[in-house]
Amino acid sequence: MHTTDTKYLIGLSHFTKFGAKRLKLIQNFFPDFESAFKASINELITAGIPENVALEFSSFRENIDLDKIINFLLAEKIDVVEINDENYPRLLKEIYDPPILLYYKGILTTDTGFNIAIVGSRKHTSYGQQVTNQIVTDLTRNGLTIVSGLALGIDTIAHTVCINNQGRTIAVLGSGIDRQSLYPSSNRYLAEKIVASGGLVMSEFPIGTQPLRYNFPQRNRIISGLSLGTIVIEANEKSGALITAECAAEQNREVFAIPGNIYSPASVGPNNLIKQGAKVVTTVEEILEMLNLNQINTFIETKKIIPETAEEAIILEYLTKLPIHVNELIRLSGLDTARVNSTLTIMEMKGIVKNLGGMEYVLQ
Repeated sequence: MHTTDTKYLIGLSHFTKFGAKRLKLIQNFFPDFESAFKASINELITAGIPENVALEFSSFRENIDLDKIINFLLAEKIDVVEINDENYPRLLKEIYDPPILLYYKGILTTDTGFNIAIVGSRKHTSYGQQVTNQIVTDLTRNGLTIVSGLALGIDTIAHTVCINNQGRTIAVLGSGIDRQSLYPSSNRYLAEKIVASGGLVMSEFPIGTQPLRYNFPQRNRIISGLSLGTIVIEANEKSGALITAECAAEQNREVFAIPGNIYSPASVGPNNLIKQGAKVVTTVEEILEMLNLNQINTFIETKKIIPETAEEAIILEYLTKLPIHVNELIRLSGLDTARVNSTLTIMEMKGIVKNLGGMEYVLQ
């Protein structure tokens, strides 16, 4: 379960009043999470934690058994990834308030960035089901990973269709991912199928967290944050799917909406999004074109044989269609500055990468 310090971060995350923003304050102030966990009340206050919260945490940590939690995570085959780990999803790290710690089951692969979110109503219509089937089938066959929230309705259809088409899907929960907390409980088997098929079930909420109403808007920023774009298929006027779309817009990610029957309450959400500037789409080809992913299948199939040197192979692991600064490539690759710069120059001459200026690169 990673390092001793990770154990203390897990302990901090179990205190419900330490969300992403306060954990970031703690991370920036203390040399490590063990120091933060054992800090005095005055030190916590100095770090930016309100006095009443610091007092409450002081009582909380006296009653928490960290070893028992670690053993439970191991028994449930739940792993964690910290924001500074190399395999932390890069797209998610770019949002304003990424989770400091994620709990997950399944395979956390090196993030290529080819994720797209599918969200919609729990009370879908036959039209919503038909559209979700078609869109997810086509996206999956084009090599994209489907991200959704494991909720009943459109989410469940999206995950299921993706698995049935031998695709990879990620479910982000608004509860703990342990068996007793997983919500909705009727989708426990689906969660197991997602993991068994090479997918991922994840949450920033620690084990034992119940599906409280205010958890879901917080969860939705992760769904959109993991993804290049969010597709809203059906949603009523006050649907949580619209919060995900709002998060995507705030994160400077694409928002797509499937138009629907103007007389159907389930179409009010996406139709309003279209009025507000969301991109109206009816086919996957339109989505791929807008994301500049027309050649994604070709890219996925050939990516492994493109590199001609060891340095190119290493650098290609971290290049996507999203801009990345050369300093970040140096940090991630572990190669020295001169070697990264010379390799990028050669790759640019070959037409493999494109220099956007400002020392930022993307795959050509």
